[in-house]
Amino acid sequence: MEKIVNQSHSKETFLYAIASTLERASYYGLRAIIVLYMIEGIIKMERSEALAVYGWFTVSFVISKILGAILGDLILGNKKAIVLGGIIQSLGAFSLCIPSTTGLYVGLALVVFGGGLYSPNICSNFGKLYLNKTKLLDAGFTMFFLALNIGAFIGIISIGTIGEKHGWNIGFIIAGIMMLSSIIPILLVKDNEVELKKETTTSQKQRIVFISFALFLVGVFWAIYEISSIRIFNLQLQLREVSTLNISEGIWSSFDQMLFIPFSLLAFILWTYFYNSQFFKLMIGFIFGAISYGIIFMIPEIPSDQHTVLYIISISFLSIAEVHISPVVYSTLTQYGNPKYLAILISLAFIPTRFLSYLVSSYSEGLYENQTLAILIGVISMCVLSLVLMVYNQKR
Repeated sequence: MEKIVNQSHSKETFLYAIASTLERASYYGLRAIIVLYMIEGIIKMERSEALAVYGWFTVSFVISKILGAILGDLILGNKKAIVLGGIIQSLGAFSLCIPSTTGLYVGLALVVFGGGLYSPNICSNFGKLYLNKTKLLDAGFTMFFLALNIGAFIGIISIGTIGEKHGWNIGFIIAGIMMLSSIIPILLVKDNEVELKKETTTSQKQRIVFISFALFLVGVFWAIYEISSIRIFNLQLQLREVSTLNISEGIWSSFDQMLFIPFSLLAFILWTYFYNSQFFKLMIGFIFGAISYGIIFMIPEIPSDQHTVLYIISISFLSIAEVHISPVVYSTLTQYGNPKYLAILISLAFIPTRFLSYLVSSYSEGLYENQTLAILIGVISMCVLSLVLMVYNQKR
């Protein structure tokens, strides 16, 4: 571990964090009420149809982010793309107030297109803040992910509750106002004057290998998470019924997100003053992931109250694993990618994860029925990748 000297975060880091918090609060708050609005609002959709529309809404972001990144990197510029995306997203939230299917589909389309412009371009501009202080990249993106999770938590709790209790339109209006507010910190950020051609001793072939390896590892991590999620969800429901701890339903359902926030804050502070390579952090992440799944594997299919503590420990370790994996892939893309096309690279980073998740979902029916086997596969996969990363870090 190396002590970091003569490098510090700028005020722009925190302006971007505030903007991301507001944007994610708007987006996740809107997501929290949109299905209920389609079913219980004026439109009165069938539940299956509403879930299908919601599915298309979330999947469409993969394509819209690629288009938004291309526009940001090659035509508009990243900052203009962020501002335009925020305005379009807010118009989409306001359009949902129109009590008709036209208002619904127009609103969702605008949110998707605006989000496609906003997300990859803000990640790109944020990463460029650190081109001349790459040892702080991991800490910077950890702060960025911390802001995203805080925003998601605030949005779900506030807009979700307000929308259900005081009317869907009030929820959509608040989401639109939050989205517009997220543009203000971006406008306060000075235009990026960092030299885009950064000095590096890493060859282009090595950079491609590093980026590909990191994307593969993150894709595998989330694919494993997907096949194990049904067991974790069922375990949560079972423990909620038998646990003597006074924990509300809302806290049970958002336990992992609540734990991610303090662990991210601790990692941000530690990585601001001390540096280790990205692949060392990925190794630590997979080790904690293996321990987490190992603990879950030891919990019997019909748990008792005494297994609640084991469950909390396992979810804590899984949150630590996520802190060491999710932000690090973005710092890897920023450090080894071409800054001129960074938004495009970030938008394409979703594809390996989606592809591996699709493969898992195509062959996972048996795993969903045999949840113990799914967790065992997760333990073995995490252990194997931990060993691979140990050998890789030793050689480096």
